[in-house]
Amino acid sequence: MADYYAEFRRGYPPQVFDALQETFELSEADVVLDVGCGTGQLALPFASRVGSVVGVDPEPDMLRLAREAAAAQGIGNAVWMLGADADVPALGALLGERSLALTVIGQALHWMQHDELFRAVKPMLRAGGGIAVISNGTPLWLQDSAWSRALRGCLEAWLGTPLEASCGTSGRDRLRYAQALESAGLVGVREAVVEYSGELSFDQLFGGVCSAIPADQLPEPDERAALAERIREALPSGERFTEHVRVSTLVAEVGAES
Repeated sequence: MADYYAEFRRGYPPQVFDALQETFELSEADVVLDVGCGTGQLALPFASRVGSVVGVDPEPDMLRLAREAAAAQGIGNAVWMLGADADVPALGALLGERSLALTVIGQALHWMQHDELFRAVKPMLRAGGGIAVISNGTPLWLQDSAWSRALRGCLEAWLGTPLEASCGTSGRDRLRYAQALESAGLVGVREAVVEYSGELSFDQLFGGVCSAIPADQLPEPDERAALAERIREALPSGERFTEHVRVSTLVAEVGAES
């Protein structure tokens, strides 16, 4: 799963990083924390904008690939830590008198106890710092297109279960996260959206699907070609796989009284 994640998970538009750098006045004096960092899709682009980046993830293979990507890009100010959202409070003790300028959480937030995470992060933020919750587009099998609906039907038949979870990308999810940020004592909660379209090859589509399948459900390597063929046969013949991506960034800041 981690290999598919590293190769096929889409990155984030540069406008997202530009906006966050401006909002939180990020500089070389700052530390950014990425919770559920995966293979570094969020953490690595921040490295050139701040003093250091801390990526936390519960999967060793994700961290291995993030570390390799950082080395390949000549990034030396990223630190990778094995842990889950529940381990974030312990990071506060490690930081000591240092504080975080920004904590970012991407699509992995739907696996976390977000209410508790937001409350734990708030005391660790510097004045003017905050939290950004970023969703990077609707899952491939829940988009509004014929190929996406066909993909969903194929995967549901293969997995034997309905695929309804939006992985934190729906309007209802974003509202729930926004309310939780406010309940944690953060202020100025607002959403910024970047939208774009692009075409996927079949290999990119299949790789994206495999990156989202839990490791214990992913077929063994010698069985994946059969799954790929099953999906290929289910998709509309000759149709281009055009994906419409809506990147949503929920931003919340530390209040003046903090």
